[in-house]
This record gives sequence, C-alpha cells and structure tokens, in this order.
Amino acid sequence: MNKTSVWIFTILGVLFAGVLAIWLASLAPKEEFSNVETLSAIQSEDWSKGNVDTKITLVEYADFQCPACAAYYPLVRQVGDSVGDRARIVYRHFPLPQHKNAEIAALSAEAAGAQGKFWEMHNLIFENQKSWSIAWNAEPLMKEYAQSLQLDMDRFADDLDSSEFKKKIKNQYQEGLNAGVNSTPSFFLNGVKLQ
Repeated sequence: MNKTSVWIFTILGVLFAGVLAIWLASLAPKEEFSNVETLSAIQSEDWSKGNVDTKITLVEYADFQCPACAAYYPLVRQVGDSVGDRARIVYRHFPLPQHKNAEIAALSAEAAGAQGKFWEMHNLIFENQKSWSIAWNAEPLMKEYAQSLQLDMDRFADDLDSSEFKKKIKNQYQEGLNAGVNSTPSFFLNGVKLQ
C-alpha cells in the first residue's frame, strides 16, 4: 500500500469517526459544555459557522503553522459543509510557542475577521501553509493574502499590531491549556474532548 492510499484511508476513517460522533451526539443532546467545566462556553468573539441554535458544537483549538492542523483542515471543512445547519464549528487559536509564524498567522486571521473575512483568510492560511510557515518573515505573505481578499490594507496593517487581538489570542491559548489542550489540533464535541 503506498503513502497516498494510507492517507486516503486515514482521512476517510477520521471523517467517518467525526460524522459518527456528531450523529451520536445528536441522539443524546446535552447542555452545551456541561461535561468539561474548564472549557469556556461559546462567546460572541469566537469565530464560528453553522447553526448558532444547534445542540451540536465542535470546538477546534488549532495552530495555523501546525502541519497536523493543516492535514485536518480539509476534513474539518468537509464535516462543516456536510452537517450544515445541524452543527456549529468553532475555531480557537492555540499558537504553539515553537512555531515562530503561528502568531502572525493568527493575527492575520483576526485582522481579516475585523473586515468580515475571517474564514476566507483561515482557508488561505491553511492552504498556503507550506509557503509562509518556512518564511523568515511571514508578514509580507499575509499581506498578499489580505490583498487577494480585497481588504483595506491600511486597516489590516494596523490590526496586525492590535493589542486587543493579541490579548484574544493569548486568552484563547490559556483557555485551551485550562481545558487540557496539549497538542493541536484538539477537538471538543459538546464540551467533551475527542481523543
């Protein structure tokens, strides 16, 4: 069996497990996040997509520079697309200290989000991870992605240095630590950490 076949079977297996977990969660809805006291509830500042009134919420703690997060990205996107309004997907920042460009990537996503383009920037960052993750200075590449999204570049540049966004990213990292996140990506389904 070649490497491509192994990856395809792995991705299909994870996809099947994810869909199965969401289906099982829908059979026995629980109070959101009742099982893990340290995982903070969904807040208005969280980036989420899907149905806000659903009883199924998948929270992902991820690092834009993490290769495993980039490998899971198409799967998470596909799960989000396939479950539609039956679930909610939430992205939270967990930039690992060993990844020197993870913070600028997170700040770029936040800066794009301030202009209504978080998920578009999120997708570009993951899809181009191999390019910017090895750059000595990833900021010029992030600005290219912002320009391709037709963002206001002066505002984007200002927001890259926003203390508010830096604080948000730091707080989400700390919340992740408090919830037992020790690697990326880490997923919580209705507050329960998936192993």
